[in-house]
Amino acid sequence: MTRSNNNRRSVYITAVGILVVTLGAVFVVRSFGSQNGADGFLGGGKACSDPTQVSLSTTPEMQGPLEAAAKSLAAKGGKDGNPCYQVTITSAPSSQVARDVAHGSDSRPDLWVPDSSLWVAQADDGQSVPTVAVASVATSPLVLVSRNENFGDTSTWLRVLGATEPALLDPLNTSPGALTLLAVQMERQKTSASDNQVSQVVVPLAQHLGSLAKPYTDVNALFGRADQDGSRMVVPASEQSFVKYQEAHPEAQLKAIQPATGTLFLDYPIVVTAKSDAEQATNAAQALASELLTDTASQARDDAGFRDPQLSPLSGGRGVGDINQLTKPTGQAINATLQNWTRLSLSAHSLAVIDVSGSMAEKVGAKTRWQLTVEAAASGLNLFPDNAELGLWTFSSKIGTDNADYRPLVPIAPLSKNQRAKIVGQLSAQHPIVGGGTGLYNTAIAAMQAVRKQYKSNAVNTILLFTDGKNDEPGSPTLAQTVQTLQAQQDPARPVRIIALGIGPDTSADELSALAQATGGQAYVAKNPTDLKSVFIDALQNR
Repeated sequence: MTRSNNNRRSVYITAVGILVVTLGAVFVVRSFGSQNGADGFLGGGKACSDPTQVSLSTTPEMQGPLEAAAKSLAAKGGKDGNPCYQVTITSAPSSQVARDVAHGSDSRPDLWVPDSSLWVAQADDGQSVPTVAVASVATSPLVLVSRNENFGDTSTWLRVLGATEPALLDPLNTSPGALTLLAVQMERQKTSASDNQVSQVVVPLAQHLGSLAKPYTDVNALFGRADQDGSRMVVPASEQSFVKYQEAHPEAQLKAIQPATGTLFLDYPIVVTAKSDAEQATNAAQALASELLTDTASQARDDAGFRDPQLSPLSGGRGVGDINQLTKPTGQAINATLQNWTRLSLSAHSLAVIDVSGSMAEKVGAKTRWQLTVEAAASGLNLFPDNAELGLWTFSSKIGTDNADYRPLVPIAPLSKNQRAKIVGQLSAQHPIVGGGTGLYNTAIAAMQAVRKQYKSNAVNTILLFTDGKNDEPGSPTLAQTVQTLQAQQDPARPVRIIALGIGPDTSADELSALAQATGGQAYVAKNPTDLKSVFIDALQNR
């Protein structure tokens, strides 16, 4: 029933679809309309003995207002030329309905009211994107909810999230979670925040939430945790969910704010998903939308905590008042943001390989290159959650067993408290080797072989290669031979990437790039070693 429109097809979210954990549906069914001329709850009258059957699925919190509108529409059926509709309403998470439609499920409804138009493109079944019949029947802005003492600098989303403990609802299955990430990106049009500034907030957040056994999906449970004394938790949520929580918990010490840069909002469109007779479904959608604009329906919508399509403030001073809107994200921005989150939230299976050649003893200001590298590595260690796995090698000419150019120090293992202590302890105990050369090529090949032997299919497998120079080991393979060997070891189904981090002006950027690109990885060079921490975070962002 959907009208083909290939120009509107989008692939956003589809790249991450296979990684999404399916939410359990909660189906609640109501029918509003005429049935055998019966009156009462089903509405209608004898004039509507054969109503048009319309199935509609909506997000759970919108079911009440839609039920009221459907009942009102049914009561008018057959009177004064009004069409007769019997609307059967079910409720289910928007992400699930999108997947059902995309997969061609026989249970797809005729109409669908998701909480956000973000989900419409994900419902692409390969033939067409569902048609939006009504752009919006209600709205609810995204707000940040926490105890008042946690709201110091509220100038931007990035500052609030960076200074607190954000608890994001699953961005791959909920609109508030996805919109939070998009708000951080869209406000950059006003703040000019750098990629590195965003990464310093988003990378650890993704790693933390990605390490949870289950993503957050219950906003009320998060509100309860945020309300506890001493909690620093901030919950991005819809204004509607916050208002309803306040009503149910008048004793709660929670406050909702919108950052000064503005916010995005949930827009509740009516979408035609019917397999046939899309025109009839569109007519039903428009008739239902008209009912939602009546004074009675508008009051019911406001009582339920929803704003009108124009984002007018809620009555009684509830919510956050007037809204400053951020620019609506494009499909391309949505796609990039959610794919980035998917990559960042995967656990890590990594081997850190750090140069201890003699040149690492050179001073940069009051500290040596080695000291700065250790500080950056130790700081970067804090970005990894406990379920990430990390090991440690050092390398220089002939420092290992059988004159190998590398020395394994800590085997790759989950970052328990003990594993972290081992890594930090070994880093602290090392020092640059006087006269030691840089056996870079042999080390890169050996590290690749080691990580491949322990490959983890549910993690991002990487080698974090820190060096301040270029290969100068006599008798080692050439760069071309090393690249060829690394390429030969690659398996697209089991990728292991080298992330090369160069330190200082003597680093060969071309050499590191060649090694990294042979594995599908990337190379970064900090000409000033004091910039290494930022480079390290950027490397994790693009792993």
